[in-house]
Amino acid sequence: MIPTSAPPNTATQPRQKAPAGAVDSHIHMLAAASEFPLWEKRVENPAAGIDMDGFLARYRAQMDTLGISRTVVVHSILYGADNAVTLEAMRRLGPATTRGVALLPDGAHESELDALADAGIKALRLNYIHGGILTWEGAKALAPALAARDMHLQILASANRHIPEIADDIRVLPCPLVVDHMGWPDLTLGTNDPGFQTLCHLLTEGHAYAKLSAPYRVSQPPFTDATPFAAALANANPERCLWGSDWPFIMLGDATMPDAGTLLDRFHEAVEDPSARRLILVDNPTALYGF
Repeated sequence: MIPTSAPPNTATQPRQKAPAGAVDSHIHMLAAASEFPLWEKRVENPAAGIDMDGFLARYRAQMDTLGISRTVVVHSILYGADNAVTLEAMRRLGPATTRGVALLPDGAHESELDALADAGIKALRLNYIHGGILTWEGAKALAPALAARDMHLQILASANRHIPEIADDIRVLPCPLVVDHMGWPDLTLGTNDPGFQTLCHLLTEGHAYAKLSAPYRVSQPPFTDATPFAAALANANPERCLWGSDWPFIMLGDATMPDAGTLLDRFHEAVEDPSARRLILVDNPTALYGF
């Protein structure tokens, strides 16, 4: 099994740093294979030769370079439903400045949600793109229990393939829903694609959030082809947008390893209004993740 690519030691300096209090709303944390048990159905291993302290050092360097002061650690499917690596990363990064998103399977017991909520976990994630351990039906069943704990759902789904099918469900969820990576848009369809427009409408209606993250997953360097999609979501409702670096850029497939400074530059190009930038980088994640 191949290892993930090692992330850069830091990012290049962006043209403009993030404002004070900025939140990187989407990273993963890995460790040496000997430190935490890996999921038997994973498709990659963590990068060889880097333990958790090494990953943390690289991420902290990126935070300093970009001007990031708070972080949301999204549990990686490489570890399945064992959230220990994410909880330990949150502990080491600091509970005052770190929140988490966990993975649990369908039918998870409320006692598991209680333990995660107490540890600073704010959401459960469902992955339509790469597969995972939570289904949409299972997520809907857990939504009332999440709402009762001030938690939400996070979903990696394709705007054109998945969002129209579940849009009506999203509109009646009792808890918030966050769509990762701009809805993983098919850039060849353009921003007027009905599926992508459905996602925009969900933001406008206040029924969903979108992370303006990971343009490198759907475009090639310098990733400007994805900028109109981030801009369209921000224009739909800047109060329902977040930003994340997606560090350390795992499960690349055919994508090119990005530079986080460049990714922040792309965000600033997509969102030119200073007040909207502050909403997306500071105010929205502060409220959603309870910082």
